[in-house]
Amino acid sequence: MLACSMLIPIRLMLFAFLFSSCGGSSDTATPEVPVAGEPETETNVVVTGYEVIWGMDFLPNGDLLFTEKRGKLYRRSNGQVTELTGFPAVRTGGQGGLLDIRVHPNYAQNGWIYASYSANAANGSGELRLVRFKLNGNAIQEVQQLFSTNGGNTWANHWGSRIAFDGKGHLFLSVGEGGTTSYAGPQARNRNAQDLASPWGKIHRMTDDGKVPTDNPVMPGATAPSTLYAYGVRNPQGLAIHPTTGELWETEHGPRGGDEINIINKAANYGWPNYSIGVNYDGTTISSGHDAPGITPPIHTWTPSVGTCGMAFITSASFKDWKGDLLVSGLASGKLYRVKLKGNQVESVHEMPGIKGRTRNVVQAPDGSIYVSMEGPGRILAITVK
Repeated sequence: MLACSMLIPIRLMLFAFLFSSCGGSSDTATPEVPVAGEPETETNVVVTGYEVIWGMDFLPNGDLLFTEKRGKLYRRSNGQVTELTGFPAVRTGGQGGLLDIRVHPNYAQNGWIYASYSANAANGSGELRLVRFKLNGNAIQEVQQLFSTNGGNTWANHWGSRIAFDGKGHLFLSVGEGGTTSYAGPQARNRNAQDLASPWGKIHRMTDDGKVPTDNPVMPGATAPSTLYAYGVRNPQGLAIHPTTGELWETEHGPRGGDEINIINKAANYGWPNYSIGVNYDGTTISSGHDAPGITPPIHTWTPSVGTCGMAFITSASFKDWKGDLLVSGLASGKLYRVKLKGNQVESVHEMPGIKGRTRNVVQAPDGSIYVSMEGPGRILAITVK
């Protein structure tokens, strides 16, 4: 029998075995050593054959919830997809429909699920609503409306509409500019995003039951806080909480060019429709940039537009050097981008392999894998590390 001292040089990967064989305590856990480098990934289809899949999130047991823009909600459990019944009537058409879905961080204790969607207002225009509900088997029950824009969108586009929880009892909801048009610059007619009396073109912050947090900002011209948290946004279809800093990050569609990544700060003005590095669809200039007093510029832009939509931070160590990177989906470009960060600055942007087609959303599953929803047909892909 070989002595323990002769075995030690064989391989570092046998360390845990040798440590136990040489008299070390088997009850002592071996520290996990981070493995650096680029991960080798594979991509597999987990759902296909649907229309536009807009929102995705996971229940604590790993079941996947996903929305179809046309007004249907589904659960995928053990590889089988079931439609959930009982959701309120949805206004479809244009860019509206059943949009985002988010499971409450304390779902195991309270059972709440949140969804945003476009609906018909009493005056015939469109409004964006936020509701929460519970599931009883495959039935949606106890639906509670927490927020509404109360009409205001006759154009049927630019709803925005992502939901994010900050882990501190707050819910963020992005709302696009709505209105009648998206022409920007000095001749802009749709001023919703700068109108602090309008809910459109804003980032809203509320408690998980829809109330106004006492530490929300008091906006100019107001005497008390409201759900308004930041303003001057165009069509924000991505929200994510930074896993280390707790800051809220946002992606936003520009016009022709000027798609943005923003870090959302309390009471900050992001400039739309007065400022953008993009141009109007007729080619006219909007501004020379965001360099103006009181305007918060984006930390990154894309020109030409890539159609920024859903976003998620990679938090799983299984992705090695990619941990901490930001994923941003691209509709117009048909790509998924991995954004390497250095603090709050973008260091580089890379295209994720295995993704080709209109990319609507991206989320990270409880097991660390990355789920991506794509269009034509509506399908969901899972990216895992080999």
